[in-house]
Amino acid sequence: MLSLEIGKSVAEDTENGFLKNVNTQIEMVCDQLAKDPNLQGGYNSMGFSQGGQFLRAIAQRCPNPPMKNLISIGGQHQGVYGFPRCPGSEVLCNTMRKMLNYGAYVGFVQNTLVQAEYWHDPLHEDDYVSKSVFLADINNERTPKNETYKTNLMKLQNFVMVKFTKDTMVQPPDSEWFGFYTAGQATNLFTLQQSALYTEDWLGLQQMDKAGKLHFLAVDADHLQIPEDTLVNDIINVYLK
Repeated sequence: MLSLEIGKSVAEDTENGFLKNVNTQIEMVCDQLAKDPNLQGGYNSMGFSQGGQFLRAIAQRCPNPPMKNLISIGGQHQGVYGFPRCPGSEVLCNTMRKMLNYGAYVGFVQNTLVQAEYWHDPLHEDDYVSKSVFLADINNERTPKNETYKTNLMKLQNFVMVKFTKDTMVQPPDSEWFGFYTAGQATNLFTLQQSALYTEDWLGLQQMDKAGKLHFLAVDADHLQIPEDTLVNDIINVYLK
């Protein structure tokens, strides 16, 4: 088992989870995976919260060694529009909030603050698509489409998404199943199956869904509060053994 850490200590890893460009983090992880002799035949991955979407980026950008199964637990695959509870230190959280308030799509904020890189403002959808340096890219929302992303993601045997129905951190929780606010407002929601990402199959998710590779699990709890029996019986024993 390989536990991915971005930094030389837990403290540095935590700080980098807020202030290190996601694309740089992805490159670092791809290098770690490529150099691990135990993973060359393929591996399973499990990501918690933002780790879920970051691991999806690994699957799309770094197909070698091959990722077999991706388990996303509370991953914000359509991003977030709101961040009510910050899990870091007071200094980091205050810095993050000030930068997001300044402007999530300002260049230096996008390239510095991790949470800005998956900030999805439905009131300024054009800015999000054109200026998001991470999420809009891995969701293949720009033209021309990156066909490699689609090809690589479809190589997964299973893509499991766990949504927390009482999530008070991720806004909206539907993002954990690729749902989000309809552009132009922040009340009405669309599902993955109603999105252009699915109907136009930008990432191959429609084909994966029809092939039985997509799995949607709902947990009636707050963010990451997954019961041990659910984790073991419904995820590990089903997809990782």
